[in-house]
Amino acid sequence: MATKTELEAKFWAALKKDMTLMLGVEGAEDGHAQPMTAQLDDRHDGRGPIWFFTANDNGIVRAIGKGGRGIGHFVSKDHELFACIHGALALDHDRLVIERLWNPFVAAWFKGGKDDPKLQLVRFDTESAEIWLNENSLFAGLKMLLGADPKKDYRDKVAEVSLK
Repeated sequence: MATKTELEAKFWAALKKDMTLMLGVEGAEDGHAQPMTAQLDDRHDGRGPIWFFTANDNGIVRAIGKGGRGIGHFVSKDHELFACIHGALALDHDRLVIERLWNPFVAAWFKGGKDDPKLQLVRFDTESAEIWLNENSLFAGLKMLLGADPKKDYRDKVAEVSLK
């Protein structure tokens, strides 16, 4: 049985490992979300805020500029964890954060490096998430074939958690 604290810890660990989050702005572009590489700052114990490097002409940047809240969808590569995350999105230009999080993968997108005029840092201050574990889907399927109710086991593998 997983507690909310354990589910939250599994979420942050999976995001740090897999790093891809589908990010969108509530109410913008018909809820369109796009894959973004999530950067976590070790100064926050591997937890939020979540940072993204993008171009200043990106649709998410335009939507944030008009005001909006963020929604993120995450699936771990092994499909053992799913999450829907809500929080505040903001455009940021914090040079210290850019310096800390800059890496060769980010650099490949910006010819002008850290001073590229198109570089935009986005901050996602997470507030809440619903997290689902899918650790034993095969086992649940077997139980169902044997007449057992798999929902009883699944009940302890989903929770709404505060990410503040």
